Amino acid sequence: MRSGSGRFSVSAEITLADIREAQLVVGASARRTPMLPAHWLERLSGRQVFLKCENLQRSGSFKIRGAYVRMSRLSAAERALGVVAASAGNHAQGVALAAADLGIKATVFMPRTASLPKLAATREHGATVELVGETVDDALAAAAEYVDRTGAVLIHPFDHRDIVAGQGGLGLEIVEQLPEVASVLVPAGGGGLLAGVAAAVKGARPDAHVFAVQAQGSLTLPESFRRHRAVPLAGPPRTMADGIAVGRPGDLPVAVAAPLVDDVIAVTEEQIADGVLQTLERAKLLVEPAGVVGVSAFLAHRDRFPAPVAIVLSGGNVDPLLLNRIIQHGLALAGRYVAITVRMPDRPGSLAALLGRIAETDVNVVDISHLRTDPRLEVGEVEIVVLLETRGPDHRRTVLQHVRSGGYAVDVT
Repeated sequence: MRSGSGRFSVSAEITLADIREAQLVVGASARRTPMLPAHWLERLSGRQVFLKCENLQRSGSFKIRGAYVRMSRLSAAERALGVVAASAGNHAQGVALAAADLGIKATVFMPRTASLPKLAATREHGATVELVGETVDDALAAAAEYVDRTGAVLIHPFDHRDIVAGQGGLGLEIVEQLPEVASVLVPAGGGGLLAGVAAAVKGARPDAHVFAVQAQGSLTLPESFRRHRAVPLAGPPRTMADGIAVGRPGDLPVAVAAPLVDDVIAVTEEQIADGVLQTLERAKLLVEPAGVVGVSAFLAHRDRFPAPVAIVLSGGNVDPLLLNRIIQHGLALAGRYVAITVRMPDRPGSLAALLGRIAETDVNVVDISHLRTDPRLEVGEVEIVVLLETRGPDHRRTVLQHVRSGGYAVDVT
C-alpha cells in the first residue's frame, strides 16, 4: 500500500531499536520459533518458501510476545491493581500466561462465541474469565468498563506501543533466520503483529516486501490505509478465522503499517479451509484459520511474491469441532469427498445393486442415508444419499461416470 507517512493523529514511530529492546525483554518468556521449509509450496511455485512456526509458540500463538513486554514494564503499583484483557482466545492465553510468569492477577473478557479449548486454556493459565457479547469489540467494551470500576490496567490486544514492539521480535527472528528474505506474509486483524513485523523487517531489510493478509469477511486495512486512519467494518466480521475477526484495526498499528506494507491480500473462507487442510496434510502442522491465511494467500497468488518467501503461521489454537468441519469442507473442495443422491425403486436388492456398482470403482463409502417420506418422491420410490471418499478429482470423475453408466440418475451434492 505504501501510503505516505506523517498524516496520522498518533505517533507512528516504532524503531528497530524499540523492537530489539523488546526482544531482549520477551526472551524471558517467549520461545524462538523455528523457520521450516515448505517443500510442497516450493514444488507448486518453483520458489523458496519458509514457514515461521509461531503456532509452536508458548500459549500456541505470537500473542505472548507483546503481552509480556507490555506487562513487564508496569510499575509495582500497576501490577498490584492487576491487568484486564479482551480477546477471542489467543490474546487471552498470551495475557494469562504472561501474567502467571510475572505474578500478576489477570481478568480476561471473552465473547460468548469463543472456542471452548481457548476458554479452557486461558483459565488453566490462571486468569479469571468473563464471557460477554458476541465479538471481540463487545469484550473490549466490557474490559474498558472493568478498568473504570477497578483501576486495572488494560492490556490491549494490538493498539499499544509495547504490544507492537513486542510482536516485532517475530520479524527480527525472520530476518535473522532467513537473511535473504524477499517477501513476508503476515496475518492481520487488529494490526499489531503486522505493524511490528513490518517495522522490524523493513528496518532490517528495506528492500523486502511485506504483505498483510486478511479474511474477506473482515477486510479493514485497504480502506484504513487509503484514508490514513483506522476505518471500521460496516457490519460485524464474518469469518471462521476468529483470531483476525476484528471490526476495527488499531490506530497505532494502522499508522505504523500503512507506509511499510506493500499490499493487502484478501482470502475467502474456502481458501482459508484449503490452507488449513494443506498445511496439516503436507507440512504436518496444526494451524488455526487465522494463523494460516498467509498460506491461503500464497496458494491463491503464488506468482505475486518475490522469493525467498516467509509465511507467518501466527497461531495453532483451533477448536477440534471447527477443525473437523474445516477438514471435511476442505476435502470436499479438493475432490476427496463427494455426496451422490440417487432415486430408485424401493424394493429388495436395489441398494445392494447400487453399492455393488459403486464398489467397482474402489471408492470408500463413508455414510448412507435413506429418504422415503419426501412428498417429491413417487409411491414406492426411495432416495438414497451416499457419501464417498475418493482419491482426488480424477477418481471422483471416474466414480460418477461409472455409476451413471449403470443407468442411475445421479445428483451431486
